[in-house]
This record gives sequence, structure tokens and C-alpha cells, in this order.
Amino acid sequence: MNRRWAIAAAGFLLQVALGAVYAWSVFRNPLSKQYGWSIAEVTVTFTISICVLGVASFFGGLWLNRQGPRVVALTGGFLYGLGVFLASFSANKLWWLYLSYGVIGGVGLGFGYIVPVAVLVKWFPDRRGLITGIAVGGFGAGALVTAPVATRLIQSVGVLRTFAYLGIAYLIVTMITGWFMQNPPADWRPAGWVPSAALTSQRAAKDYTLSEALCTWQWWAQWTLLFLNTCAGISVISQEAPMFERFAGVTAVVAAGMVGIASIGNAAGRIFWAWVSDTITRRWTFAVMFALQFFLFWLLPSLTATAIVTVVSFIILMCYGGGFGTMPAFAADYFGSRNVGPIYGLMLTAWGAASAFGPLLIAYTLKGTGKYVTGLHIMGIIMAVSTILPILISPPRVKGESKEFAKAA
Repeated sequence: MNRRWAIAAAGFLLQVALGAVYAWSVFRNPLSKQYGWSIAEVTVTFTISICVLGVASFFGGLWLNRQGPRVVALTGGFLYGLGVFLASFSANKLWWLYLSYGVIGGVGLGFGYIVPVAVLVKWFPDRRGLITGIAVGGFGAGALVTAPVATRLIQSVGVLRTFAYLGIAYLIVTMITGWFMQNPPADWRPAGWVPSAALTSQRAAKDYTLSEALCTWQWWAQWTLLFLNTCAGISVISQEAPMFERFAGVTAVVAAGMVGIASIGNAAGRIFWAWVSDTITRRWTFAVMFALQFFLFWLLPSLTATAIVTVVSFIILMCYGGGFGTMPAFAADYFGSRNVGPIYGLMLTAWGAASAFGPLLIAYTLKGTGKYVTGLHIMGIIMAVSTILPILISPPRVKGESKEFAKAA
């Protein structure tokens, strides 16, 4: 196997192990019933882990630039496995669950998540979109692998011992896959590959440092794009099961099955939209996703057929995943691949911010009106307005570069 594809495979498997965090919902009811904690209290654990992930990704990106990807990946995998294992000692200690799974595990998630993204954009300058989509697609697929395994373990050995077993499994997988994480030689490119003029026009002429990137409006525009797209998808994710029960009139069991099917869109969208972005550019990919979501959010409250509700939700989650699949390549295009770790790592704080705004918008409008239609239509309008931003964005230009282009023309 080609060396870079072996590293890509290891990066995908590393992300699958880390993406198991998306299976948190299977622990929610067992923990609540066994220890008397409310659903809201148990859910805070997941919120902490995702928020910590966003912050830790930034510091992991900085560390990656100084020490290399392998040490960051191994540290991240160790902390994640340790955090999940330590959660097995959370009996009647909610604060310990927050600290172990939420904080320690969240730091490990952040360190581990940023590594395959930062490494693979360097190994695949010819397929940036597709390869970052595959890398983070593994994260989206993590729950598909872990949820059924964790559910069976909980039924057979109990929820706390399940944490112990899974923590050990995550540790083994991340240690093995993390060892493969390494950068290519400086300025490496595939033999015979020469970027086209169209591709070059959508890429920066230099590698920006983090401080230089933060001084451009394009970095803030990309942060906003990621924030807006994440707000939309996560607002649906936060209410999927009860929303399906109300719209389609199905039982909780059927709604859970619909959630599982729709969740596949999260993983599939990371690869699909990233692949599309290699053809139509990243900015037009975001424009298409925003326009599509405007239509879907406006349509969703009026649907009643189980299959159609599932399909619409599936496509919304494809767009949600598509933002994570496309944005790493977008950042590498505009700011270069050399420092994409800290540049994109800091951009992931948009994930944490959106995790608060999107679900709260739906929750508060539901509480005030008793219906989902208002919140979903507001989100649809936000998506319609958001379509303008990716159309306006363009790569930052080095001082004097525009004059050189003008002379060449």
C-alpha cells in the first residue's frame, strides 16, 4: 500500500475510536436510572467533552507544530482512553463523571482529532477535500460502531464496567493508529502532480502563521461559516427523537431507529461534500449546503410521512457533517498547510459555540410556542441569509500579489 494511504487509513481508524463520543446517548438513560441523575445532568457530560474538544484542538495544533503529530496523537489517545476508563469509578459521583469523561476525555479528543486533519492535508495536496472528508468521516462513523457494542455491554455487565472495557479498547486502538501519524518532508507533493490554474487561484500564495491568519477577515469568515453550519445541524440533532415522534406520530422505538438512519448522514456527508468541494470549490460547496438547508428547514415542520421525515433529516445531517469535512481543506487552501493545525484547531471553537446556540434556539422557541415550526423556520431564514457569505469570500492575498496578477494579465 502507498505510504500516504496507509497513514490515511490509520487516521480514519483513529477518528473512528475518537468519534465514539457521539454514542453518548446510549449511556444517558442507564446512568439516569441507576443513580437518579436527571437527563439534563447526564447530558452535561457530553456538552463538557465537546466544548473541551474545541479548546484542546487549538492547543493540540500548536503542540503539533513544535513536537510533531505522533506525540500529540499518542497523548490524545491516552487521555481519551484514560478519561473513559476513569468514568467507570463515577458511581454516585456526578462530578467525577464530568471530570473524567468530560474534561480528561475531552482534552484527549481535542488532541487526537486535530492530528489526522493536519497531517493528511500535507500528504494529499492533490485531494485535500476528499482526504479531510475521509479523516473526519471516521469521527462521524464512530457512533455507528460503538453504539451497538456499548448497548450490549451495558445490558450484560452494567454501565460502569462498560466504561472500563471501552476505555481500554480506545486506548489500544488510538495507541496503534497514533503511531502512524507523521508529516511528509517539507514541500512534498505527489510525483508528477502540478496544480491547475483554477486550483491555484483558490489557494493562498504562502503559508500563514496563526497570528497572520487571525489578522485576515477570511479566517473570521471561515469561523462564522463553520459556526452557522454547525448551528443548523446540531439544532436538529439535539431534538431528533422527540421531533420525529411529533412530526411522524411514531413510537419512541421507531423514532430511535429513525435517529440511527439519519445519523449515517453525518458520516456520509463529511466524505460526500468534501469530495464535491474538490470539484466546485469549498466556498460554493458551503453556498449549496446553506441554500439546501434553507429549503429543508422550511419544509421539515410540514412533513408527516416517516420515510420523508427521515430522508430530510438525513440530508440535513449530511450538510452538518459536510461542514466538518470541507472546512479543514478550506483553511489549508486559504492559509497554507504548514500551520493548519493551530489555525483550524482554533477555528473549532465555533463547534462549541454552535453547540450552545443551535439547541438553545430550538429549545426556547419550543418552550414559548409549544411547536417546532418557529425554531426551524428561524433556522431556515438564518441559512438563507448565510448563503451570501461563502459567495463573497476569497483567498487572502499577500501584499503586492494583486499587482503581480494584474501585470500578468
